[in-house]
Amino acid sequence: MERNATSPTMFSANHSHTNSTCSRDNVLKTVVFPVLYSFLFLLGLLLNAVAVWVFFRIPSKSHFIIYLKNIVVADVIMTFTFPFKVLADSNMASTGLRIFVCRVSSVLFYLTMYISILFFGLISIDRCRKTIKPFRGTNAARLARRKLLSGAIWTFLLLLCLPNVILTCKAPTSPKIKCSDLKTEAGLYWHEVVNHVCQVIFWGNLVTVIVCYTLITKELYKSYSRTKAHVGSCRVPSGGTVRNPGQSKRKMSANVFLVLAVFFVCFVPFHFARVPYTMSQTRGVLFDCKLKLFFFQLKESTLFLSSLNSLLDPLIYFFLCKSFRNTLFKTLRLPSGTCSWITGGGSDTDTGSTPLRGPSGCT
Repeated sequence: MERNATSPTMFSANHSHTNSTCSRDNVLKTVVFPVLYSFLFLLGLLLNAVAVWVFFRIPSKSHFIIYLKNIVVADVIMTFTFPFKVLADSNMASTGLRIFVCRVSSVLFYLTMYISILFFGLISIDRCRKTIKPFRGTNAARLARRKLLSGAIWTFLLLLCLPNVILTCKAPTSPKIKCSDLKTEAGLYWHEVVNHVCQVIFWGNLVTVIVCYTLITKELYKSYSRTKAHVGSCRVPSGGTVRNPGQSKRKMSANVFLVLAVFFVCFVPFHFARVPYTMSQTRGVLFDCKLKLFFFQLKESTLFLSSLNSLLDPLIYFFLCKSFRNTLFKTLRLPSGTCSWITGGGSDTDTGSTPLRGPSGCT
């Protein structure tokens, strides 16, 4: 009898301990990430405000600039979702604000993420084309088609995400709101459909980026080999020196792969982490509480890397777009050659086309 009487107490203590160790409301979620997102919001707001201000002064004269302008808009929208995430994760948001985060803010965050992923894929295709055919120009008709394509991408993803806003309409049943609890049955089904479409978007663009930059690497190597052989065959004048082509072009070649680096840092970890996290949510019987918590924290950590996209994209504008640099320096009243030791100099094809040949400019 005495043993049986103490059993419920022991069970209650163990159950309470399990809940405390597996709760999502730990220091990482309620303190660390809100602080990180706060810094990210302030820096991202500053850099993207400058980017918007500069791009408003640059005409859409190339495919590359059109794509970059779309990414700027996506980054600005994503940046404005960070304060809502900070308030929600730190448990400082009211019930109404938490509902807003589930219905609108989170939807906009993922919308802009996949818009950026799609335009990164288009930029990779454009860079590959400019590398293989550097002297192929553009015209008004091609620019108009790229603008229509950009509009189609925004329209498609907005229509895809809109039902997530409309169908997240159930009243909360407890103070601790989970977004899935606010969705209707149709909303849960549509959310699953959207997840599948987004997975197709990411993996399709991942393959595109890998293929394009493999072709770019091969073309750069062939062009570098030709340049090196040409310089090696030239006779050196008496008392003169031959400039090493590798030293002057290596920095430019590295700039070409900035798009690839940002894509892999920001988007790849999250989508690899999302697979086991989704399984832990949909197939709960296969995962214990601590494992679910681990995959949640892994997802949140890699989601923060995806958010860094809004901070790293301005590096792409600066290093790969000469028009952006020139406009920025002109506005700040700096010489056009400022930072040439980083960007590779005025002859750099800052567009991401072949650094060893081809025209300069944001083409």
